[in-house]
Amino acid sequence: MDTAPDAPRLRGRPGGSSGADLLAIARGLFLDRGFGGTTMDAVAAGARISKQTLYRQYPSKDDLYAAVVRDWVDRGRDAMRPHLDALMATEDAAQGLRALARTLQAGVLSSPVLRMRTLVAAEAQRFPDVADDYVRRSWDRNQALLAEALAHLATRGLLHIDDPAAAAEQFTWLALAAPLNRLTLTGGRRGCTQQESDAVAEEAVATFLARYAPSDTRG
Repeated sequence: MDTAPDAPRLRGRPGGSSGADLLAIARGLFLDRGFGGTTMDAVAAGARISKQTLYRQYPSKDDLYAAVVRDWVDRGRDAMRPHLDALMATEDAAQGLRALARTLQAGVLSSPVLRMRTLVAAEAQRFPDVADDYVRRSWDRNQALLAEALAHLATRGLLHIDDPAAAAEQFTWLALAAPLNRLTLTGGRRGCTQQESDAVAEEAVATFLARYAPSDTRG
């Protein structure tokens, strides 16, 4: 992504970025420089369009930032669906949950997701509606879908769950809390090795099943 210094205003010309490409350029600048350090001049220069063209699409930097976050959520909207479908189809709850735990780790702990979460959190007071929309359409939606998947396993007798929403939240944080905390507090410098992440996933599933496995399958 283009992170060149602010450049003089350029005239729009054929080949300039628009739509999703323009938002991707703006996203890269917001992530690299933060909201305060990003200028509309820099976005226009990176997209090879005039500033006037940019302002016609996004009347202010606030509008552009909100569009960038919405676009990010929309891009990831259905990312969890195939993994949750696989969980609902599994014949082995432990195996299905292990696969999902690793999927959650690979997604939430990835650098792009962590950086966007950091940006949204940093600007949450300035843009509470943007942050609320991000949480509602991303995190909350995926938690609701996970709750539905766990409830489905319960109807098949593979789990015993009275409150699927609580179980979904517990499973998510068992799989993510320790490595996410480490990455967040070290600015992303100290992540887990794959072996460490796998060990967290294994313990997450073991702890979850100790609570939610049908009583006749517990050791």
